[in-house]
Amino acid sequence: MAPNDSTHTTDAGRRKAARYVVPVAVASVAAATIGLVPALAASGDPELPKISAQELIEKIAASDVQQLSGTVKISTDLGLPSLAGLGGLAGGGAGSSSSAAPQDKLTELASGTHTLRVAADGPDRQRVALLGEGDEYSLIHNGDEIWAYDSKSNEVYHAKEPAGTDKGDSGKGGKDGNGGAEKELPGKLPSTPKDLADEALKAVDETTSVTVDGTARVAGRDAYQLVIKPKQSGSTIESIKVAVDAEKGVPLKFTVKSTDGGKPVVDAGFTKIDYARPAASTFDFTPPKGAKVTEEDGSKAAREAEKAPEGLAELKGGGLNVLGEGWTTIARIKAPGAEGAAKMPEKGELPPEAGAFLDALGDKVSGKFGSGTVFKTRLVNALLTDDGTVYVGAVTKDALVKAADAAK
Repeated sequence: MAPNDSTHTTDAGRRKAARYVVPVAVASVAAATIGLVPALAASGDPELPKISAQELIEKIAASDVQQLSGTVKISTDLGLPSLAGLGGLAGGGAGSSSSAAPQDKLTELASGTHTLRVAADGPDRQRVALLGEGDEYSLIHNGDEIWAYDSKSNEVYHAKEPAGTDKGDSGKGGKDGNGGAEKELPGKLPSTPKDLADEALKAVDETTSVTVDGTARVAGRDAYQLVIKPKQSGSTIESIKVAVDAEKGVPLKFTVKSTDGGKPVVDAGFTKIDYARPAASTFDFTPPKGAKVTEEDGSKAAREAEKAPEGLAELKGGGLNVLGEGWTTIARIKAPGAEGAAKMPEKGELPPEAGAFLDALGDKVSGKFGSGTVFKTRLVNALLTDDGTVYVGAVTKDALVKAADAAK
């Protein structure tokens, strides 16, 4: 096998990569969660020593970077209609009524191009700022304090980590293998290529081709290009490309291309990066005078989080089945004892903007399973049958119909 090409990785390497890739966690999306300007990889491809895909993944896994700051541009083009007017329907997370609640910012990152400033200093200090036109949204994690501030509404969200929160247990590694630096802030805003690369590397298995495809300059750094592709047909994902800092092993840019062609579905990359430790004051926050402050009920949120696994277990026992494997995995979901529970709402049951949104996403389909509606994006598609069964995955519409037919 050529030194610059590999179509497989060891299980240990994959697990390490998924745990270790750059410890800079600042709120996912996950990511997540993009059409980036060509200037991100300006000035020609650098000459670098040859490296195999396995060696590059191991380099990512061995990265010990815990301090950095920089600017990230994120663009998403999921093929969704405009999300304007839907934010209020989504509502705040965990019962919060504050416009500064991190969960409320997820819909903003689902489309368009955004600029973020990020900073990290180990597992206990992270900051991400989402820059708007004349306003800014900031999310800060400092020790056991979590602050979010929306300058547009002059509202502040504040929460404390519950007592006994696990911050990792041994030196660099901790339970997540990177000193706890992948601590997730509320809302999981995907703020760096690392957040997205984590999920992509988890998908690497025997159904995946992994290669190194040349080099690039990203944010003034020399980088290798790691390319991840499905071997299977039927996936909506054509390829995932991760630009990895040749010296530091840090993912600098993350690009997802869809099988439908066109510009990238997701493209996130640093435009500037500095590996020096950010000033301690970067993570300080005091609510501005006159700002409305919403205190999150940490104990209530913890209780709700504890209930979630019970609900998932109930669903798995009664109505969740996983069909297929690898990149063409499809989840078949039906609430136990609730025939037709997930049926489409009738006309007039939804607000006009929500109804228009669903109409723009849906295609009527039929087969041996009966009939239903496929809700489509450029990555994830879902089939809702008329009897209330849901089939969902990063697969084509035809793959969903075939899965529904085979389940009959």
